[in-house]
Amino acid sequence: MNIIKKRASVISRVVIVLISIILQIITMFLLVRLMHDYASWAYLLVEIVSVAVVFIMVNDASPFNSFWIVIILVLPVFGYCLYFMWGRKHKNSKFYRQYKKISEKGREYKRQDPAILTELTEMHPNKAQVSRYLINEGFPLYKHTAVKYFEVGEKKFDALFEDLEKAEKFIFLEYFIVSDGEIWQRLKEVLARKAAQKVEVRLLIDDFGCLILDADKIRHELSKLGIRVAIFAPVTKDATRLTFNYRNHQKIAVIDGNIGYTGGVNLADEYANIIERFGHWKDTAIRLEGDGTWGLTEIFLEMWELTKEIEQLDYNKYRPTVSVDAPGFVQPVADGPANNPDNPIEEMYTHLITKARDYIYFTTPYLVLDNRMTDDLCRAARSGVDVRIIVPRIYDKWYVYMVNISNYGRLMENGIKIYEYVPGFIHAKNIVSDDECGVCGTINMDYRSFFLHYECGVLMTEVPAVMDIKEDFLNTMRVSERVSLDDWKNRPIWQKCIQWVLRIFSPLL
Repeated sequence: MNIIKKRASVISRVVIVLISIILQIITMFLLVRLMHDYASWAYLLVEIVSVAVVFIMVNDASPFNSFWIVIILVLPVFGYCLYFMWGRKHKNSKFYRQYKKISEKGREYKRQDPAILTELTEMHPNKAQVSRYLINEGFPLYKHTAVKYFEVGEKKFDALFEDLEKAEKFIFLEYFIVSDGEIWQRLKEVLARKAAQKVEVRLLIDDFGCLILDADKIRHELSKLGIRVAIFAPVTKDATRLTFNYRNHQKIAVIDGNIGYTGGVNLADEYANIIERFGHWKDTAIRLEGDGTWGLTEIFLEMWELTKEIEQLDYNKYRPTVSVDAPGFVQPVADGPANNPDNPIEEMYTHLITKARDYIYFTTPYLVLDNRMTDDLCRAARSGVDVRIIVPRIYDKWYVYMVNISNYGRLMENGIKIYEYVPGFIHAKNIVSDDECGVCGTINMDYRSFFLHYECGVLMTEVPAVMDIKEDFLNTMRVSERVSLDDWKNRPIWQKCIQWVLRIFSPLL
């Protein structure tokens, strides 16, 4: 009976969103037809406005804007109506004003120690440019932080639960997906026990990511245990605009301000290979201990205030109290659609690609690239940099996999090596370059991560874990199959046609 109720709740919420979207499209279509038939002057006026909007967007031709340019040009009036409803950025809206206010507050808590940047600059003047850019975007560089890399989700959970049991002051958790199962039930038990011990526990979840479990039920259940729960962007609230498509994809865990986790791993059993969905689930995560944990804590606090709106926190009470004697530098970074057209995470990727000297390796489940990043990757490969990318062979979304494949050709023609992970689905989001730099986080190489989702990750330089990421990449490559350019060129015509159509809509996939 409970299973039936859960499914009914999920289905009802999905149906509400779908009906809302369909009704909006039908209404706009009917209005356009009425204008065309009975108010030709109004139809002409909207058409003129459509052309003007295209010219404005051309001057700010981000990949996401390019999508809307195509829609408006193909469907001049109806396409503009869609853009007016779903594509505009409401810079003066309450949400954006709140985001700006919180971001400005956050900068007051993120002060850069100039001695740390000077030390990195003297050690790696080339790579220091990436860190200097991120500092200017509000993301400080830290030392005195130990980093541990987990090459599979189950190892991350083992370490996380051990750290949670030792929590004395507070626990912050932020995840995109929460699904009922062994991981979730075990986590609830630990959090309930810690809350009973007067440990401050906060859980921030995305409503769409928790659609199967029902975020509202999670909040009601955990609030009775003394656990604070915040739900990011309820899907039914924003269904009237495309902002319901802007999700919080971050994964962060912070314990007492001294230990922090991030990476691709969500709170669901498949991420620990307890259950099998798409073969072996290959995911990764990192654990920070020391000064750099503050970067993840601060990202969490900003997202909490953005979600809760009226709640204001004193960030200083959550600062780390432990400094670890460890080599290297760490730089937690975050990004979201409210930043557009400025995208610190995409710029970080671009900087790392252009600064690579010997090699740069990527793992990503989704390879949906814009022209700019494709150009950067191809230019690096033609310059003699060894560029390799591992993507899944077994996919979770067939339409994204189709776009993945469509991107292979140009990359391989320029010397980039593409591998598909054969044992299952690779969900890891890593970069490693020149035995010096690495990134582990929640960031996919696609439009969603760069333009539509709130994401986070950690840039690591001269940290021993960077070599662990490289070793894991090489081990993963050995159980992956390299894609042949000839095979790609000879794929079926029907597949090429589907991929051509899907690439047009790739910013929304």
